[in-house]
Amino acid sequence: MIRQGVGKYCLTLKIIKMAQLKGKILAGKVLVKPDDAEDKTASGIIIPDSAKEKPRQGKVVLVGAAKKDEEMEVKKGDVVLYGKYSGQELTLDGDDYLLISQSDILFIA
Repeated sequence: MIRQGVGKYCLTLKIIKMAQLKGKILAGKVLVKPDDAEDKTASGIIIPDSAKEKPRQGKVVLVGAAKKDEEMEVKKGDVVLYGKYSGQELTLDGDDYLLISQSDILFIA
C-alpha cells in the first residue's frame, strides 16, 4: 500500500507471521488450522457466535510420518475437508488447531 504523506510517499508493508511450531506429530496424524466460521449468510444476515457451525475445512500445518500399512497422502499446505466431530482441538501460541488422523480426512483440495 502506498500512501502520500507530507510531500513524500511512504511504503507500508504488512508482514504476516506464521507461528513456528516446535515438536513432532505422531505417525498417521495431521495438524490442521481450521478456516474461520462464516460471519454472514449469502443473503447478508449476520450469524451470532452461538449459532455458528464449526468449520469443516482447513489448511494442513504439520504432517506426521506414514504408518507401516498406510502412506501419507496429505502434505503441508494442502486444504482438506474433514468430518464434523473428528480430531482433537488444540490451542498453541494463541491459535486454534485441530489434530486429526489421516483417516478422518474426507477430501484433499
